[in-house]
Amino acid sequence: MATPAELIKKLREETGAGILDAKKTLDEMGGDYDKALSILKAKAIAKADKKAVERTAKDGVIETYVHNGKVGVLVELNCETDFVARLPQFKEAAHAVALQIAAMNPKYVSPESIPADELEATKKTFEQATRAEGKPETIIPKIVEGKLAKYYAETCLLNQPYIKDDKQTIEELIKQASAQTGEKIVVRRFVRYALGEE
Repeated sequence: MATPAELIKKLREETGAGILDAKKTLDEMGGDYDKALSILKAKAIAKADKKAVERTAKDGVIETYVHNGKVGVLVELNCETDFVARLPQFKEAAHAVALQIAAMNPKYVSPESIPADELEATKKTFEQATRAEGKPETIIPKIVEGKLAKYYAETCLLNQPYIKDDKQTIEELIKQASAQTGEKIVVRRFVRYALGEE
């Protein structure tokens, strides 16, 4: 069994928490590492969410990925400082996002980046299809909402399940990286090319 000092060190590495926070949380959880880890991750994400509202991300990297010379991706991942842009956690997040784009071919960064007319047309299509199935009018909005969520998960990068861990979305992956680095991290834009595609 690991000593408390080793557990505290491991908690700090995984969450970016300070020594006192890691020790206090571990003590509060009676030495249960997994519980302490989940609490510290939740605190870090909440802290990162607050920072995301307050700060602007202007630095970062353009990550590239080419798969067997057939698929190429460029993705711009922004952070607040050049220091964070050089951190391994940031670079790993940028690479993970590039791999995701290559594998899953999203069209948009987030639901907010879908053009309004396209989103409206998609909603109407879902409503018409649901009515054609003979569903009661009272439940149509709920069904359309569910279909939209599925549509977002297919077409919007941040809503997609992460290819290496489908229990986590790309948005959650970015929030986790943001929590580890202590800075706002944003996927600004991306482009994906496939050989022979227009």
